[in-house]
Parts: sequence; C-alpha cells; structure tokens
Amino acid sequence: MSKTNLNRRRRRPTHPGELLREEILPAAKITQAGLAKQMGVSRRTVNEICQERRGVSADLAHRLGRVFNTTPELWMNLQAAVDVWDALESNGAEYQKIKPLKVA
Repeated sequence: MSKTNLNRRRRRPTHPGELLREEILPAAKITQAGLAKQMGVSRRTVNEICQERRGVSADLAHRLGRVFNTTPELWMNLQAAVDVWDALESNGAEYQKIKPLKVA
C-alpha cells in the first residue's frame, strides 16, 4: 500500500496558517497584529501559525472560531489533516511494517 493510498492525497493538505495568511486575513482586511489583539494572544503566536511553524491548538481553534464566526472544529479538522499527513510522511516506512490483526 502506497502513501497515496493510505491518505488518498498526493499533496499536503492546506495548513490553517496558509488559509489565514493567503485568504482570510486579506479578505477581512486585518493584520496579524490586529488578529492577535482580537483573539487575546501574542502577535508572535499568530505569526508562527501564519508561517506554518505552529499548529492550531484547541484553544486557538476556539479563538479563531469566535473571531471569524466559524466552528472550532473547522480549525481543528484543518490542523488534523496536516498532522496526519506529516506523520505519514515522516513515519510511513515504519507504518508499512505494522501488520494488521487477523480477526477471527
């Protein structure tokens, strides 16, 4: 089974930070600093998410959901897709060695 078959994707899912940086912040006409202030977090936190150096935690998902009138689940699902992809890219050879249990 190839990596493509395991996750049914050929490319890395979109990181929530890319979505913020490229689509949401420009459309909302707000800066990273403005978003940080609105969410009650540091500018560095928002910048690290936008630069894809930090993932979205449950706390940040709630804050983003509140600011942009979305659900925390939206942000968590975006992050989970990236995390699953990254794990497969990093550990796929090890996962291939794991044999499924045979259920009688």
